[in-house]
Amino acid sequence: MNTSTTVSVRKASVDDIDKLFEIIQGYAKQGIMLPRSKEMLQDQIDTFVVAEFDGLLIGCGSLTRLGPDLVEIRSLGMTPGYKGQGIGGKLVDFLVEEARSQGIIKVMALTYEVAFFQKNGFTLVPKEIFPEKVWRDCMHCKKQYCCDEIAVLKRLD
Repeated sequence: MNTSTTVSVRKASVDDIDKLFEIIQGYAKQGIMLPRSKEMLQDQIDTFVVAEFDGLLIGCGSLTRLGPDLVEIRSLGMTPGYKGQGIGGKLVDFLVEEARSQGIIKVMALTYEVAFFQKNGFTLVPKEIFPEKVWRDCMHCKKQYCCDEIAVLKRLD
């Protein structure tokens, strides 16, 4: 089934919180995404976008500002069975355009899916060039001293 031509991406609403929570928890239980509480999702709903197919919410991602010219793509995930169909790329494109519309020139992510981000125009960079990320989030992460995620960056200038 080719869903990439019939998938729409839109800004998330409070009605999406339960499904966002479900998708993110699926990844968090595998240790590949930080968990988000429903309260946190509600507080940050304006940073999230969702992908829909046939009226079903099947993917999500968020864009978090880390500095005046830097945002991070976070919580990028799919409902099982929809990976590899171009939906993640659509979500990333939407988030990158959102950053561009805000005049932000650097979009970063910490990921295990390096090839996916490279295919979407990101390059590998050392994590250490993002002190904004380290001080904001990494100090609260259980993998702080043994982080195995890879940093990627896309410049929009």
